[in-house]
Amino acid sequence: MNSGPPVPQTGALTGLRYAPKRGTIVGGNLARNIRSPFANSQRTVAKIFRRLSEFSGPTLKRLFSATRNSLRGLLDGFKTEPALRDEAVLFVMALPLGFVVAPNAAWYVALIGVVLVLLAVEFLNTAIEKLADHVTREQHNDIRRIKDFGSAAVFCALCLTGLVWMLAIVVRCGLL
Repeated sequence: MNSGPPVPQTGALTGLRYAPKRGTIVGGNLARNIRSPFANSQRTVAKIFRRLSEFSGPTLKRLFSATRNSLRGLLDGFKTEPALRDEAVLFVMALPLGFVVAPNAAWYVALIGVVLVLLAVEFLNTAIEKLADHVTREQHNDIRRIKDFGSAAVFCALCLTGLVWMLAIVVRCGLL
């Protein structure tokens, strides 16, 4: 007596054209092929390379243009806006100072990240102010309010930056 599952036979009577591949487990009506443990990862790598090959052409051109425009915006902002220059100096000082202040790597990332958020908010505020000045040079109450909203956003980002840095110093000194 055979205690294992029946092995399908090939031929006209069974309806099978091919014998199961070596390594195939047959259970009931389902059969699945057992592959090496690296088969899925090899297929995944192949998919990634196919995607990367599709990534060329217009996509790379668009990424190059976006990078060029971003760098041009950074340079123009630092050349023309004193507040951005001040915060860029703050960022450059924060990079080494963060190593001293931060209690661990996560704190360092938070300290540098909050300064980057401050820079981003300042860039957005500058963009709003430049656009408002471009629309009209006249004194207009609504435009003044819009500019004040942007300044308030920068103030909130400055407060957040100060709070995170003060909390990191308190934790570093063991007071909390």
